[in-house]
Amino acid sequence: MPKDDAVYFGHMLEMARKAYARASQLDKTQFDANEEAQLALAHLVQIIREAASRVSQPGQDAHPEVPWREITGMRNKIVHDYMGVDFDVVWQVVTEDLQPLISALERVVPNDT
Repeated sequence: MPKDDAVYFGHMLEMARKAYARASQLDKTQFDANEEAQLALAHLVQIIREAASRVSQPGQDAHPEVPWREITGMRNKIVHDYMGVDFDVVWQVVTEDLQPLISALERVVPNDT
């Protein structure tokens, strides 16, 4: 794996773990009432998207278990216009999509501790 790709895979895994850990401390009602949590989770999801977009095409091709198209299209899904973020989508991503992504990335990132 190219060195840069390894960095991006590691960063994706680290941010996904952070987002999943934060979300697991909340239920949907708490999330909806907590602007700080909303903004933090949206930011972490956007960082995951940005890191994924920087993985080389060969790196992406070597790991089809990672849903590249869904991840790199995430910004358009959660930022529904320039005025705001769809926090219902953010909640769905962090509660439904991150655990499978974390599992996939743990198989990719070498010597993860």
